[in-house]
Order: sequence, then C-alpha cells, then structure tokens
Amino acid sequence: MSWTFDGGRPLYTQLVEQLKAKIVSGEYPPGQRIPPVRELAAEAGVNPNTLQRAFSELEREGLLHAERTSGRFVTEDVSLVEYLRGEMARELADQYLDQTRQLGYSNEQAVELIRRRSEET
Repeated sequence: MSWTFDGGRPLYTQLVEQLKAKIVSGEYPPGQRIPPVRELAAEAGVNPNTLQRAFSELEREGLLHAERTSGRFVTEDVSLVEYLRGEMARELADQYLDQTRQLGYSNEQAVELIRRRSEET
C-alpha cells in the first residue's frame, strides 16, 4: 500500500487511518514488528515526529504496543483487529449508501449495483 495524503486534514490523522488499514488488511499481521519510526517516516515522506504521534494514537487504541528494546508490534488481539476491520467496512458501506441516495438510488438499487459490479470484476 502506498502512502497518499490530502491537504484538507491533519497528516497524523491520515497516518493513523492508513496504518489501521495496513493492520486490518494483514499487511501488518497480529504480532508483527512495525518498521522503526524513522524508516517508516522516510518511506511515507513525513516528519518522524508526526509519525510518532500517529504511533502514540495507535498505542492508545491498543492496536500497537512498544517493547523497550525491540520496537513496536501489532496487537495479538485478533478480535480487536477483526472488530476494527468490520467497523471500517461499515463506514465505507455507509458512505456508499449516502452517496448513492444523493444520486436518487434506493438502498435496494445500491445493493444491486454492487452485486452486478462484483460479478463484472
């Protein structure tokens, strides 16, 4: 997953969202060590202090934990990761339904659009 940012929201918030996506997608599986702050900051093209702030937020949420001499690791709490994955998917579904309603579609029509599109891909 590449790093993409928009100028309309705080950078650390976007880092938190993208790191969560990497965790729930399995790019960073439960128990895996996360690259060091400086390395990841260089990869993302951001200030290490900004990335450190994002890491602190993820630690507060229980998705990462630090081990003094070993670095940071993804939680081994698979149920937390699965819960977050479901929440993120629900948010995407809500956004999709809101946008299709604005176009004049009913929920049933919106679901049918997804069904047909999934068959095409």
